[in-house]
Amino acid sequence: MSAAATDTPAADLDAVVAGGESLIGMATLGKTAAALALILVIILVATAVLRRWGLPHQRHGRHLRVVGSAAVGTKERVVIVEVEGSWLVLGVGGGQVNKLHDLPAPVDAGQDTSPGGPGFAPGDAFATRLAKAIRHNAGLGGRDPS
Repeated sequence: MSAAATDTPAADLDAVVAGGESLIGMATLGKTAAALALILVIILVATAVLRRWGLPHQRHGRHLRVVGSAAVGTKERVVIVEVEGSWLVLGVGGGQVNKLHDLPAPVDAGQDTSPGGPGFAPGDAFATRLAKAIRHNAGLGGRDPS
């Protein structure tokens, strides 16, 4: 009987050690799967953010610039494109591009003439612009008399 009693605790100890090793293996596998899932989530979120913000496209044709466009139908658009100092009015739709009109580009078309905000003068310092913006947003008067 004493031999059977000594074999049982040793067998129980072996079973506990084997069970502990399998638990450690499962924990390692779980951690690896969680890390992989986290990496996939980060990739998907980064893709969605970049798609929403719009990726900067490589500009192969530096002489071509889209000035504006407007939808005319479900698949048709009118697009104004600037090409080397002239504007082309194009009809785009149904797999076709048709030139509707061409005209010289205005001189100030590429320049932004707006000073940048409420009552801003082109030579204003940052502190002056900040003060004007705070006053404008607080509703305390849009323009500074100075």
